[in-house]
Amino acid sequence: MDAKPQQNPEPTHSTLPPQGVTSVPPPPAPVRTTLRRAAFGALAGAVLVTGAVIVVPDDAEEAALPSPGPVARAEAAAAAGSPASLSDLTALIGDRQKWVETHPSDASSWAVLGTAYVEWGRRSADAAYYPRAERALRRSLAAQPGERGNAEAWVGLGALANARNDFLAAKEWGEAVRAREPKNWTAYPVLIDAYYGLGEYEAAGKATEKFGTLRKGAPALARASEMYRNQGWREDALATAREAADRAAAPAAKAVALHRLGDLAAERGEPAEALAQYDAALRTDRTHLASLAGRARALAALGRTDEALADYRTVTAKLPRPAYVLELGELFASLDLDGDAHTQYTKLRELLTRTRSAGVDESLTEARFEADHGDPEAAVELMRTEWAAQRRSPAVADTLAWSLHRAGRSEEAVQYAERAVESGVRDASYAYHLGMIESALGQDGPARGHLEEALRTDPYFSPLAAPLAREALGALGDPAAGGPTDMRPPAPDPSAEPEPSREPSPEPAKKPRPEPSPSAAPAPRAKPGASATP
Repeated sequence: MDAKPQQNPEPTHSTLPPQGVTSVPPPPAPVRTTLRRAAFGALAGAVLVTGAVIVVPDDAEEAALPSPGPVARAEAAAAAGSPASLSDLTALIGDRQKWVETHPSDASSWAVLGTAYVEWGRRSADAAYYPRAERALRRSLAAQPGERGNAEAWVGLGALANARNDFLAAKEWGEAVRAREPKNWTAYPVLIDAYYGLGEYEAAGKATEKFGTLRKGAPALARASEMYRNQGWREDALATAREAADRAAAPAAKAVALHRLGDLAAERGEPAEALAQYDAALRTDRTHLASLAGRARALAALGRTDEALADYRTVTAKLPRPAYVLELGELFASLDLDGDAHTQYTKLRELLTRTRSAGVDESLTEARFEADHGDPEAAVELMRTEWAAQRRSPAVADTLAWSLHRAGRSEEAVQYAERAVESGVRDASYAYHLGMIESALGQDGPARGHLEEALRTDPYFSPLAAPLAREALGALGDPAAGGPTDMRPPAPDPSAEPEPSREPSPEPAKKPRPEPSPSAAPAPRAKPGASATP
């Protein structure tokens, strides 16, 4: 694992670069300003090389340019809308920490430092970086308010709010940037994540399309794939995700694209394909621990539980996201290792307490845990709060429904479960929850249909719930054979008086049915960034 950035959010003169990273002395302020602008695409025809700008000559193919350093690579990745490698991100943080020591009024550098802290905290699952990120971004706004052109800091605060699952605040920051600078593409990833978190899928789709017009290539294709997936268009999502993977160049970006292909395969109930994609992601970037968690999930689905447990232990130690800890606990429970499961659930409670103290809202994972392994009434209260705060995504609707059902309120639960299933997201657990709720209400037909849908979508969707779905489906049995016993019309009554005969009225000539015009056909969906060059 790469060395973590220094712990001081506001460095003093004793702040040093992260261990193992070679420090590059900052250039004079005018050159530094030019570098930052070049890194974000304001200087065309330049190559960033470790703190310097080298103009590309006409005979560029004959010029031997030095390879860019880690700081330049991280800045170039940010300018392209792609993730930087962890080592490059570490170098960027160390570089900006040193720079702001002697240039405390450099608003842009504070914004870059704060946003880098957000990214590090998100990718390391270390919520302690979020308060430091907020302090750095506030320092940036103190040096230059957002109203006076400091959109970088506003975008950083939006990214921070999304990382904390505060989607309403993220939406406000993103919309503030968009209102002032509608062509600033950096606002749109913030808005897309915020809209999805709030369940505003139509707004997310529009933001995705706008992002595709402003930022071409792999980043736009990745966002388009996400949009298609959330609309239930699996084939479009898969094709676009493959194109994004083909276009991604840097290892960190390629690993993210391959991970998405793994997730899509897992959701289709194809664990072998998912495993192949996660392995490819890890070969591309061994630090992409989210793919190690996906690999553990796929191995569990394939029945290779010893390998799955080993991967889960590694990933929960290095990337302790609450969702991964819960998954490991449930895998232990599915193997009747109740003591090990209880240990993981205890770790989960401690982790949720730590993340809450850092301002991170993990209510969704906490409610899922409480509904199945703790206090369902507490889960209901958590999800009621989310719903009242306008966070009404399909995931929140589904978790609220399941919490209500587990608390014995299935009649109230069904409306939320139906909302999750009807959102377009083809998640096997949504169909499973609705089927179980309908079964509890005596609605055997719909229950059977939704349980079958869950197992058809992904037979391995949960090591605990998938066997329960099969058991519940078996208990419902087969539907009643046939329809009504006699479909024939009643026989005529011989004693009835015959009706007087009537001459049939002339039938008007039938007009030929018009062929549908080509313009009536739905227009093909445009894929943001699909025609772009990387």
